[in-house]
Amino acid sequence: MSDRAADFARILRLEPGRTALLVVDMQRGFVDAGQAMEVPPAREIVPAIRALLDGFRAKRLPVVFTEFTYSPAVPILVGELHPEHRPATPGAPRGFGVPSSSCLEGDASARTIGALAPRPDELVVRKRWYDAFAGTELDGALRARGVTSLVVTGTMTDICVLSTVVGAFNHEYRISVVEDGVATLWPEIQRATLDIVGRAFGRVVQSRDILDTIWTW
Repeated sequence: MSDRAADFARILRLEPGRTALLVVDMQRGFVDAGQAMEVPPAREIVPAIRALLDGFRAKRLPVVFTEFTYSPAVPILVGELHPEHRPATPGAPRGFGVPSSSCLEGDASARTIGALAPRPDELVVRKRWYDAFAGTELDGALRARGVTSLVVTGTMTDICVLSTVVGAFNHEYRISVVEDGVATLWPEIQRATLDIVGRAFGRVVQSRDILDTIWTW
């Protein structure tokens, strides 16, 4: 292990009682087959995230979900760049590149998939931007629980996951990104993004390593 990798492993190790699991945007609008903004590889990471959820819940560690939610009442730039989020025209075709109500406020596509459904006592942060820390209660909620370490999962690795990792780093959280618990559309972009994370922002680890660690607490 290089000196840099050893430093990352030492400085960013999970802290007992101060670690939370973050599930980024595992919503029907991104995971379900046939959706306008479907990310098929996101379905492959569901078992790993499910195992982490089970482990964190069993150890009574905090679990937080994020859901990107678009609203015409907040006509931010994301809606201009990605028309799929804008309300679908009645009777018109839906799909990539056209208004499709994807993750629209009040639409079923905006909710986390059933296989990873949040429990009533778990925080769901509904965000307007890629970064889950931007304009949300996430930082305050984590600090209220004494959280200093974040285990990050979800989709898309290169957009909402990476943006949230950068936001977390800028708020001084110690970050572990789960390699088999994040997904994007393109394998080469997945590799490049995880390389960026591992060189600048946090550890890149397997779900099994996380589970093995928390079960020792």
